[in-house]
Amino acid sequence: QVQFVESGGGLVQPGGSLRLSCAASKIGFSISAMGWYRQAPGKQRDVVALIRSGGSTNYADSVKGRFTISRDNAKNTVYLQMNSLKPEDTAVYYCFVDSPGRRYWGQGTQVTVSS
Repeated sequence: QVQFVESGGGLVQPGGSLRLSCAASKIGFSISAMGWYRQAPGKQRDVVALIRSGGSTNYADSVKGRFTISRDNAKNTVYLQMNSLKPEDTAVYYCFVDSPGRRYWGQGTQVTVSS
């Protein structure tokens, strides 16, 4: 069973920065992609960013230019650097890893942007 350790969430003022990390362990397969989704109260879970094994990335339009995703393949760890945070970025952020045919989810970390 894949296990995750997520960290880096918290409370930050508008315009501030946070860096999320997600380390996956007990990986018995080749990871094709890693990334982050987020879910605000009363809303569906939406993709924030993903990074493929070759390094290509995709971002939600709402975070382009503010968020940067990266990964350390040797450590099976994915990072999300979040800058210029806005109140609308408030959500639970979930990391994921993709194996052939299945997606595994982390437990989520809360990010709150408020003054």
